[in-house]
Amino acid sequence: MSKNNKRLTKGSTTPATAQASKEPTKVAPPKLPVLSVIKDIQRQSRKHYSAEEKIRIVLEGLRGESSVAEICRREGINTNIYYRWSKEFLEAGKKRLLGDTIREATAPEVQTMKTENEALKQLVAELSLENRLLKKSLKAEE
Repeated sequence: MSKNNKRLTKGSTTPATAQASKEPTKVAPPKLPVLSVIKDIQRQSRKHYSAEEKIRIVLEGLRGESSVAEICRREGINTNIYYRWSKEFLEAGKKRLLGDTIREATAPEVQTMKTENEALKQLVAELSLENRLLKKSLKAEE
């Protein structure tokens, strides 16, 4: 037997290993659900950056006034995220310059087009009515 098995606990005549085996063993609860709950909370509390914020951060990095690592630390993002945004930004600019994409209209542009469309519909209705009246007057004269 080894020395550890022969050792006696304080105030007892039985070896420590024999006493330890009499105690009920505690089974640790599975940690997987706890970790998944924590990851879910982290996912929900993650900061979401708007397109304007992403552009501002990428342009700041492209200016070169401060290092990318410093910008990422200040903004609280990983450098991989910065480089991904930078790549997307440059690819989008390249596509736009090549004319490969159709730009989406902004809200004011959409509103202007809707107003213009209504005015044109009104004009078509008035001209159609005037045309009909002129045709009826020509038939009456004949």
